[in-house]
Amino acid sequence: MRTVLWWGRFDADYSRNRILRGLLAELGWRVVDFQPRFSGLADWEARLRRLPRPDLVWVPCFRQRDLAAASRWARAKRVPLLFDPLISAYDKQVFERAKIPSESARARRLLAWEKRLFERADAVLADTEEHARFFVETFGVAQDRVNVVYVGAEEALFRPDPSVSNHVNEALDVLFFGSFIPLQGAPVIVEAARIYQGPPVNWTLIGAGPELARCKSAAAGVPNIRFEPWLDYTALPARIRRADMLLGIFGVTLKAGRVIPNKVYQALACGKPVLTRASSAYPPALAGAGTHGLIWVEAGNPASLAEAVRRLAIDGTALKPLAVAAAETYRSHFSNAILKQQLRHAISGLDGAVGARTDQA
Repeated sequence: MRTVLWWGRFDADYSRNRILRGLLAELGWRVVDFQPRFSGLADWEARLRRLPRPDLVWVPCFRQRDLAAASRWARAKRVPLLFDPLISAYDKQVFERAKIPSESARARRLLAWEKRLFERADAVLADTEEHARFFVETFGVAQDRVNVVYVGAEEALFRPDPSVSNHVNEALDVLFFGSFIPLQGAPVIVEAARIYQGPPVNWTLIGAGPELARCKSAAAGVPNIRFEPWLDYTALPARIRRADMLLGIFGVTLKAGRVIPNKVYQALACGKPVLTRASSAYPPALAGAGTHGLIWVEAGNPASLAEAVRRLAIDGTALKPLAVAAAETYRSHFSNAILKQQLRHAISGLDGAVGARTDQA
């Protein structure tokens, strides 16, 4: 059995990690964890602990700081290294959070630092084709070293439940959950609810984050908007299934156009229609209007969202076929079976890839 060494100070319970680790096991890989005390000195710790040589070193999402040491150790052992960043530190700080001016020396240093890290990997995973394009164009990663593996959903939790009826109440139950960051565009949802005119709709926003206070202030005096604290993760599928439809993201940041958020996968896996911003991050077959359970609205446009909800509220009979289409879209495009094929392809050519990376600091 082949062994993959899962390297770094990562969260094994994060859904992306759980899904990929499970798929690796299904593909015949044994997953071994190495969580060093210090990221920068991890290669020395690995040597002192005499870690057995694996067939692959895997640096998981968000762990840019673990990549340099992992690369040094993997190169010394002549083992290929795969990096699954999920996000870019440069993109996050400079463009998403706008904490560092894009023309500043600090931004240039951050870009150069992350570019050197990406050069260390023999293979890089991206969660969408748009993110893959970003990695190639921004960090100079060779196209043939980047493969897309969607985020997907944990199917043991997120699945349709035929016993839960759709639209059983007079008011449409429209649900958003998230961390209230700019990418998600929660203020767009609140404004859409404020200007909405149509059949009764209840808008529920679950979660917490930097834009929550702003949203609550904007929602003052609007009776059909409700804010709720985070649910336990295991309770989330049942809450999704009780809703008539889910709201995805509506932000106008560059990253918002490159991602398919967790909530979209999870809602589709539960067989729920999703209203979200139009984006080229999705497979081309899902672009435009169609019977796929995804309803596209214009990014940053509350009126577009309000009108889409109004149309669905007027024609409640459309919800059931949309729910069926949503579940089929998940099975056809984003299921774990699809992810498994993508992952198999991503790692199939790594045996001869050692040495392609650089060990420049």
